[in-house]
Amino acid sequence: MKIKTIIAAALTGAALTVSSSMTANDLMTPETLWSMHRLGSFAVSPQGDRVVYTLSTPDIQANKNRTAILTIGIDGTRRKCLTTGQESEVEPTFIADGKRIAFLKGGDLWTMDCEGQDRKQLSKTGDIEGFKFSPDGKQVIVIRQVESTASIKAKEKDLPLATGLVITDMNYRHWDQYVQTIPHIFLAPVGTDALGEMKDLLEGEPYECPVLPFGGSEQFCWSPDGQQIAYTSRKKTGVAYATSTDTDIYIYNVSTGETTNVCKPAGYTEPEADALCSLEKQAKNQSAEDINAGYDQDPQFSPDGKMLAWKSMKRDGYESDRTRLCVMELKSGKKTYVTEEFESGVDAFSWADDSKTLYFVGVWQARSMVYQTNLKGKVEAITTGDFDYGTAVSLPGNKQLLANRHSISSPDDLYLLTPIKRKGTVVKQITYENREILSKLKMGNVEERWVETTDGKKELCWVIYPPHFDKNKQYPTLLFCEGGPQSPVSQFWSYRWNFQIMAANGYIIIAPNRRGLPGFGMEWLEQISGDYTGQCMQDYLSAIDDICKEPYVDKDRLGCVGASFGGFSVYWLAGHHDKRFKAFIAHDGIFNTTQQYYETEEMWFANWDLGGTPDRHSNAKAFAGSPHLYVDKWDTPILCIHGEKDYRILHSQGQSAFSAARMHGIPAELLLYPDENHWVLKPQNGILWQRTFFRWLDRWLKK
Repeated sequence: MKIKTIIAAALTGAALTVSSSMTANDLMTPETLWSMHRLGSFAVSPQGDRVVYTLSTPDIQANKNRTAILTIGIDGTRRKCLTTGQESEVEPTFIADGKRIAFLKGGDLWTMDCEGQDRKQLSKTGDIEGFKFSPDGKQVIVIRQVESTASIKAKEKDLPLATGLVITDMNYRHWDQYVQTIPHIFLAPVGTDALGEMKDLLEGEPYECPVLPFGGSEQFCWSPDGQQIAYTSRKKTGVAYATSTDTDIYIYNVSTGETTNVCKPAGYTEPEADALCSLEKQAKNQSAEDINAGYDQDPQFSPDGKMLAWKSMKRDGYESDRTRLCVMELKSGKKTYVTEEFESGVDAFSWADDSKTLYFVGVWQARSMVYQTNLKGKVEAITTGDFDYGTAVSLPGNKQLLANRHSISSPDDLYLLTPIKRKGTVVKQITYENREILSKLKMGNVEERWVETTDGKKELCWVIYPPHFDKNKQYPTLLFCEGGPQSPVSQFWSYRWNFQIMAANGYIIIAPNRRGLPGFGMEWLEQISGDYTGQCMQDYLSAIDDICKEPYVDKDRLGCVGASFGGFSVYWLAGHHDKRFKAFIAHDGIFNTTQQYYETEEMWFANWDLGGTPDRHSNAKAFAGSPHLYVDKWDTPILCIHGEKDYRILHSQGQSAFSAARMHGIPAELLLYPDENHWVLKPQNGILWQRTFFRWLDRWLKK
């Protein structure tokens, strides 16, 4: 495949070139999927007339992604590529009243004019990971790493080649790294050609800002007058950090250097907690005061500077609690939760420039839509349709929004939203970053299907049919098991768990929104906690049994696939499927819940969902249902996939499952990635993943 041609076309802003191997037929291949462009961050000019955004393209031969910066008019015209992408320029934003663009390249802060010329390198540290300029452009906040010895001792200076780590406390590893450095935010004056001396706003504090592992520049912001900086931090270490989700919002006064926690009442003292069990019923979560006990993150000042909004969870230790949108009056300290009418959680949000309206994205019934709320909590939907919106920002004048959107059948592009009272919202697509590739592909139809569950309720399932589907034929069919465990099966687009490439390989897919998923009310969401092997598993079986009523489903060729909690589900179903399935695939799944409890790094999750340590305070049912206890009932071929840098669910889980299968005489394979974490990110690894995935399914389901 002519991958270089595709990359070159994207990075020069020319029309995308599709190689001959893509056009041989109209079915998606792994190489096609991994050649698609990936739209990243975007920002709107102060005048609201232009957008700057990033576009990444996997370089399969080099085994890495290349990211370029582009601009486009808000009407979809004047698209221009400003950088080559050879060194991956990221996080572009407009500065200097829209006359220049700031961005990161090679760990340093750069600026250029809006034509991509007159480039200036403002820093030479090589370690900047994010930034935000002050409203007047005279100062900038940057993210840099600082040494951390809170859980791992510093290296002995006379042993520079020693690789051993002396570990003294928990939180010594997180996601995919050993925690020897942590991010801090620094404040620096902006000179004509360089940044001035950088000041660490958390100097001497062993705490993160942004919060690991996924926090970025969205976790801090400037006040409109440039006198205050709001930021997110979980100011805990060791066991306290590992067992708590209590992340707060702090305001730093630029003039005085004083820092204030705006989430906790003055003089608040946190009650002692038992680290060996769930925080659900402990003293902190029973407080009559509004103490913002859970996750509080992503602060944004209102345009008039009078209010601060952020995303807030009520309970400590529960990372899947409903995310509310909290608005605080800075003068009085009064807090109002303005999304209480919305029975699901808030994802991304933004202020309108009138300081009276906020826009947010939230999932409801398996679709992530754009909503608006006023300061009194009146929530209204802005968008409809079978799509997922990622974020939406208001344009000057409050009459339009810019949003990114994808679906099961299409990756991200940018859209202009124009709400019209009593007439709905006019939606205009302004980027077409994969138009030529998509024009050559036939996508399978996607249908909504409601399935009756064993307890008399209804679950929404997505059914994806093969391209050129013929209802008079019979097809092998896959049950998709979602991870999270509390992540929605919405209209998501994935470069790994992609339903359309599964369909292109001749499979029908049924993807249920089983118990435990958001977008169907809190009772539906919370049923799974402490009950991993109960109703949610029955929901899976209800879904596959229901689709099997259709004459075009071959009941003798059923497969079951999933990752993370979906991998756990596969391992459990392997011992309880009553011979429904002929093939299983589990990626990064939990095989042994007792083992997982002591291995994972985020103990709050294990405590909340499993009740606590297996020897005390635990939910006995949670451990009694561990998949490894039912290996004697396994009778079906299984492929196990795991990354060795996965510290959320250790690779020993996948290796143990593989060994158990082989020891019991079950056909099995193990796809092990020494250099990947809970995800598979490198292009060649991604293609190998897809090839191995379909070879395994075809071997057992296409006989």
